[in-house]
Amino acid sequence: MSASEKIEITDINSDLQGKEPQEIIEYALETHDNIAISFSGAEDVVLVDMATKLKKDVQVFSLDTGRLHPETYRYLDKVRQHYGIAIDIQTPEAEPLNQLVREKGLFSFYQDGHKECCGVRKIMPLKRKLLTLDAWITGQRKDQSPGTRNEIPVIQEDRAFSRPGETLTKFNPLSNWTSDQVWRYIRQNNVPYNELHDRGFVSIGCEPCTRATGPGQHEREGRWWWEEATLKECGLHDVNIKK
Repeated sequence: MSASEKIEITDINSDLQGKEPQEIIEYALETHDNIAISFSGAEDVVLVDMATKLKKDVQVFSLDTGRLHPETYRYLDKVRQHYGIAIDIQTPEAEPLNQLVREKGLFSFYQDGHKECCGVRKIMPLKRKLLTLDAWITGQRKDQSPGTRNEIPVIQEDRAFSRPGETLTKFNPLSNWTSDQVWRYIRQNNVPYNELHDRGFVSIGCEPCTRATGPGQHEREGRWWWEEATLKECGLHDVNIKK
């Protein structure tokens, strides 16, 4: 990416900062034909709801690690039927996954940390998908993780997954929204949501690595709770962590 292109993205980000998520999604869809929404099966459904009101055949993909909650699998299908959309399910490659499980078992992350397992089950499938796209839309918010996401722009160059010589653009339409705003939208628009949210799960990931949070706990405290690290990212958004 040239210096002028970097300045342009900075300028666009400044222009979009005061816009509503719907306007940001509309801009993203108008400026990129080959773009998809990353749907995690939690409250990212707000993106799907907004986007399908603008474009019925919007691309949506989700990462199936093979370790999701049963409720999440049911929820994915509920969203597919509710909006009449196809959800492109990305799964881990067999050989790297088999090797990891063969050598370290199914719960190595409790001893070794979550990065290796996430790399095989999430990062590799995501990278494979993003190699086919020019841009993607995520549900990241600044209030999700003060340690890593408090400076998330509305639009950015995704340095973590850009192809050599080509720029992958990443949109974060909900960047400036709070959790309260997300849930207000869900309730006001009768948007389906993962039933685990009603049981105290706020940030929902893989079943062995996610638990409900109690009063006063931040939502990311329910993820990889056995680790002491404060910068809790699985690798999907490592660009947030300053090296």
